[in-house]
Amino acid sequence: MQSGQIMVGTHEGVYIIKLVGDVRLDLCTTFDSFTEDMIGQDDFAGVAFDLHEAQGIDSTTLGLIAKIAMHVLEHGCKKPLVFCSDQGIRHLFDAMGFDALVEISDERQKFPGQTTLLVPKAPDECGAREKVLEAHRILMSMNEKNAETFRDLVHTLEWECELPGKSSSQP
Repeated sequence: MQSGQIMVGTHEGVYIIKLVGDVRLDLCTTFDSFTEDMIGQDDFAGVAFDLHEAQGIDSTTLGLIAKIAMHVLEHGCKKPLVFCSDQGIRHLFDAMGFDALVEISDERQKFPGQTTLLVPKAPDECGAREKVLEAHRILMSMNEKNAETFRDLVHTLEWECELPGKSSSQP
């Protein structure tokens, strides 16, 4: 499976986020930083996700997509569009209740403008753990099924973060 990449672009205030390959936790800090900046732009008008070249998406990435969708809706924009034909990934979106946050289409879309690689920054352990926690809390807030699915993981991560003497240099 191809290592994950995130490509980004914009056209008339609509941001295009293209996920390529197997998008995992190692991209979460960079992805979240980009989305915080994106939502704060004066010309921000919406988001479209191109997942046609995605081979896999982990739950942390799904949580960050949910976070973006919630921000978009809070800004009074239309639901983000997700373009995806992979049945496994579409099943993930359906099973986790994303229909309340995004519109999903299997059609291929040609987006105007260029996308550029979002250059990953190596996350520190503490920063990555916080992003994982935040992403899973967001997924839990979407519905009761997700809350049950991720409750133990979130509790474990919260417990690890609270351990005395826990530092980013320890495993």
